[in-house]
Amino acid sequence: MTDSPVSRSTLMEQDLGSVMSVSRVEVRRISIEAFTAGGAHMHNGPVFGTIESGSVTFQIGSEPESVLRAGDVFYEPAGTVVSKFDTRNEPVVFLGYFLLADGIAPEIEFVSQS
Repeated sequence: MTDSPVSRSTLMEQDLGSVMSVSRVEVRRISIEAFTAGGAHMHNGPVFGTIESGSVTFQIGSEPESVLRAGDVFYEPAGTVVSKFDTRNEPVVFLGYFLLADGIAPEIEFVSQS
């Protein structure tokens, strides 16, 4: 048996909860300046992402905060508050993968938290 020149590793496996119709995926490269508080927000569809450079403090709802760095992946469930996506002491660049049903555009809604 020879060693393969290709290796594969699963970075995330995410259950989407319910069946949804996905007809397309929109991939965006998003850049945010250092020391920017993203603000609590929700999306109209599930969003997956990969940090390309920089780091963010990330929090879904009241779950514990985590720090995402280059190479880390994340998931933002549809209709769920993302409490923090705050850059730290450097800008961040990430790829966002927006899963979309036919005729639906990706949307972000900023919400106030009590």
